[in-house]
Amino acid sequence: MRRETAYKLAGRNHQRDNALDEAHCDYEMSFASNPAGQAERALPLLQQLAFLRAEAGQRPETLSLRYELSHHTLRELETYLEEQGFVLDQSLVSCLRRALAHFCEDTRTRNAASPQRLIKQSNQVYVKAYERHPHGDHDDTPVELREIK
Repeated sequence: MRRETAYKLAGRNHQRDNALDEAHCDYEMSFASNPAGQAERALPLLQQLAFLRAEAGQRPETLSLRYELSHHTLRELETYLEEQGFVLDQSLVSCLRRALAHFCEDTRTRNAASPQRLIKQSNQVYVKAYERHPHGDHDDTPVELREIK
């Protein structure tokens, strides 16, 4: 049975066109300490991008970013900055934070694109499918006679 057929039989509405419209990500981007002043130079570049809010971070070498996942990803923003000549912090903690953020964003976008799973009411698919078959558990005996034992 095809997945679309199963969704229809279970009565599932599978319209998820805008699953990422409400997905916002907050991230604090860290730049390398050398060359100095990278965060201040990167701030105006990032503020020009639509659907992205960039502000100075709590430390001098950081920027606080808030963006919509439907328009930007951290990987895309990092690539853009590296193409402009900026150097990101390569410490172990920063690399782990970035890897975790990439994983989370990739998972969210992949899940938004994949069809919704039939976790509950999966038995309804088969119940409704076999109701339509002539060989189902149809009994020609009248209801009154079936109740007598």
